Amino acid sequence: MSKHRGLEVKSSVFGLLTLITQNVSQVDEGQIDKCIDMVMAHRDSQILVIGAGRSGLVGRAFALRLLHLGYKVHVLGDTIVPSIMANDLVIAISGSGTTKLVTAAVEAAKKIEARVIALTSFKDSPLALLADHVVQVKGRIISKEEGRQDYFARQILGLHEPLAPLGTLFEDSCMILVDAMISVLMDEMQLSEEHLAKLHANIE
Repeated sequence: MSKHRGLEVKSSVFGLLTLITQNVSQVDEGQIDKCIDMVMAHRDSQILVIGAGRSGLVGRAFALRLLHLGYKVHVLGDTIVPSIMANDLVIAISGSGTTKLVTAAVEAAKKIEARVIALTSFKDSPLALLADHVVQVKGRIISKEEGRQDYFARQILGLHEPLAPLGTLFEDSCMILVDAMISVLMDEMQLSEEHLAKLHANIE
């Protein structure tokens, strides 16, 4: 048993933070601006957040913060999700952009003319092509030759670069990015932390 696990964990943390910082720095600022504009424009609409697996957990965290900002927000899969109508907003998160649960739900949303924001690594993925707006958040660094199929296969097989196995880099980068968006939304909506606290769960 290694006596240096603590040091190895700290080293991994700093290495992963570096990767996340580099990754988020590559996200197009215009894509972020439009995403925030669309969220602001749906202040009085329903917002449905969609994601599977760990991307779904990122979506749940984002949804909770939107709730604290006063949005009417729900997460696909919960029992109390209401009907989504035309001009409501759907936020879908999928690194590959091919996750069946996510793409099928977005297809349904488009049929009822809901607006869709996609957070994905691939701007030519099925999810991205369905969306009204795409925020491209890259995942693991792969060559064009590897392509999306190999990217997915390597995740399933557990083949990965050090520090960021499977979809870690995409998921962690998305988590940081949407949390930062919440800070900007707070500022633009002129909401204080005290306001958010009033909407925080008080029966736990």
